[in-house]
Amino acid sequence: MSEPDKFEDDLLYALTRTGEGFRTEPAEQAGLVADGYRLGRRRWRRRSAAAVVGGAAALALVGTGTVYLASPGAGDAGTVSAASAPAASVGITAGGSAAATTPTALQSVAQAAVSGDEVLATFRALLPKGEITEATGQGTDRGPKATDASANLVFDDGQGKSLIQFNISKHRPGQVQLPGCPPDLTLVRVDACTDTVLPDGSKLLLQQGYEYSDSRADTKEWFAVLNGPDGRSVSVHEWNAPKEKGAPDSRPNPPLTLDQLKAVVTDKSWDRVVKALRFDGIDTEAIDPGLSPADYETVLTGLLPSGATVTGRKGQDTGVAFELARAGRAGTLSVLVKNWAKAPDDRPAQHWYQDAEILPDGTKLLTHAPAAPILPGKLIADATRPDGLEVLVVTASNGDPLLTAAELKTIVTSPAWKARK
Repeated sequence: MSEPDKFEDDLLYALTRTGEGFRTEPAEQAGLVADGYRLGRRRWRRRSAAAVVGGAAALALVGTGTVYLASPGAGDAGTVSAASAPAASVGITAGGSAAATTPTALQSVAQAAVSGDEVLATFRALLPKGEITEATGQGTDRGPKATDASANLVFDDGQGKSLIQFNISKHRPGQVQLPGCPPDLTLVRVDACTDTVLPDGSKLLLQQGYEYSDSRADTKEWFAVLNGPDGRSVSVHEWNAPKEKGAPDSRPNPPLTLDQLKAVVTDKSWDRVVKALRFDGIDTEAIDPGLSPADYETVLTGLLPSGATVTGRKGQDTGVAFELARAGRAGTLSVLVKNWAKAPDDRPAQHWYQDAEILPDGTKLLTHAPAAPILPGKLIADATRPDGLEVLVVTASNGDPLLTAAELKTIVTSPAWKARK
C-alpha cells in the first residue's frame, strides 16, 4: 500500500470513530455529508446502496477542525411510481484484534460459518434459468471481522448478459434505516419505486432506475433492498450490461422483474447466513463511557497547558468540540472517549496500531500531523489503554496547531479520563 493510501485509510478510521460524537447544524450538513461520503465509500464501499447505517452513514471534516458525522433521515411505508420500463418475462425457479474474542451483548449467537461457495449456490438457486458466468462468492468464513456475505455473477437468459450483485449484512437493532422513494422520480431519473413494510416488520425498497442520474449513459440499474427487524440487510442489484460501469448495454432491460428481486431478498434460505454473520458497525451503546459534556470540560480544563483556555463548547452525549484561545489565537479541540472494554469485538484492527508508541503502562499512543492541504493546521492524538479506554483528540487552528504534539499526548494519556459506566 502506498504512503498516501495508508494515510487515507488511517485518517478515515480515526474520523469514523471520532465522528460518532458530533453533529452539524442542519444548514451545514449537505456539503459535509457529500464530501465525507465520497471519501469513506471509496474505501469501504458496500453494494447495498440503499441501506444507511445510523451513526456511520457519512463522514466529513469542517474548516474549524471539528470532526462531524451526519445521518440522513429515512422514509417509511409508501409508494411512488412512474411509467415502468418493460421487463423481461421470466419466472423464478425453486431452488483483527487479538482482544476480539468475547462477544458483546448484541453479538450474534455463534453459528457454523457459511462459505462463499454456499452463498453463491444459494443465490444461483433463486435465479431463473439461464447461463451463468464469472460467478464468485464470499461467505462468513473469512475470519472474525467478516460482517457480510456476497455473490457476483453475469447472467444470460438468452436476451443478453447482465451483471447481478448480491450482498447480505447484519446491523444492530435501531442502527439501520431504509430511505424511502424520492418524491419526484423524474428529478432523479427513476422509472418506478416502491417502499413498503412487510407483515413481519421488514422494510422493502424496490426501484427501477439508471446507473447514472445525470444521463451520461442509458444503462439501467434495478435493485431490491430488504431491512429486517433482526438487523439483516439483503440487497440485489442488476444491470442491463455485463459490467457495472463503462460497458455497452447488452439487453433492453435487466433480466429480473421487481417481483423476482423481491423474491430473492425475502427468501428464507438466507436465515442461515444471517445467523452466521456478526453485527456490522460499532456497538455505540456499549462503548459509551457515560461522560457528559460537563464531564469532558472538567477533565480537559485541568489538562490544558498554560495559557490555553476554553471559550466555548458544542457537546453531544459521546463527545465534545471545544473552542480554545491561546496567546491571542483561536482554535478548536474535539475530544472523544470510548470504552472498548465492553465491546472487545469492535476494537480497531491491530494494523491501526502498527505505528503506535507503546508506553510503559501498555498504552498505545498515536500522534499524527496530516499534511496540507488535507488537514492544514491540525494535529491528531489517540491513546488506547490496556483496560480498553480510548481518548482521541483533534485540534485545529489557522496556521500552526494551537497545541503541540507533546501537549496533546499529556491530554490523551492522562489517568483523569475515566469511564462512568
